[in-house]
Amino acid sequence: MSHYFKNDLNLKSEEFTYDVNILDNPFTFISDRGVFSANHLDTGSEILIKSIEVENKKTLLDIGSGIGVIGVILKKVYPFLDVTQIDINKRALSLNEKNNELNNVTTKVIESDLFENVQETFDVIVSNPPIRTGKKVIYKLYADSYKHLNSNGTLWIVVRKDQGAKSTIDYLKTMYQNVEIMKRHKGFYVIKGQKC
Repeated sequence: MSHYFKNDLNLKSEEFTYDVNILDNPFTFISDRGVFSANHLDTGSEILIKSIEVENKKTLLDIGSGIGVIGVILKKVYPFLDVTQIDINKRALSLNEKNNELNNVTTKVIESDLFENVQETFDVIVSNPPIRTGKKVIYKLYADSYKHLNSNGTLWIVVRKDQGAKSTIDYLKTMYQNVEIMKRHKGFYVIKGQKC
């Protein structure tokens, strides 16, 4: 079985586009089989994008960026941000680069298994985390994010209530100095962790 968080070189490519209008901006995304939320902007990502606060921030990392939806939208809406996007899925990364061009933005797109190829630190880290990879991987994402945040940096994630939002909050509180639920909508929790 093929998963969006793996590289399946045998999966046939069938590129297509879909349109999104969010935060008063129109976007078109090129997508394909074998990537997360292939044919639409998923509810979790939409709520996350609309909740993120980036005032007085300069650098943002989109981890598990997929075809680039979150990072591309945030770069377009907040052009002052220096956006980096990372993913392990080569097909998604290729589409991410195409979606940068299609939507007239420039983000840095890097192939990386979590933070494997990332040395920098950031003001904001954002993720709609790949929950199906399992708790061990996800909790490593949260812990490593803390190490890659600047002072007063924030981690923004979205997690469904029935996929462990409350246990996620408890875990984040073991390392982040301030953890808040910023939005609840249709079973999704947008959670912010701040590093002081």
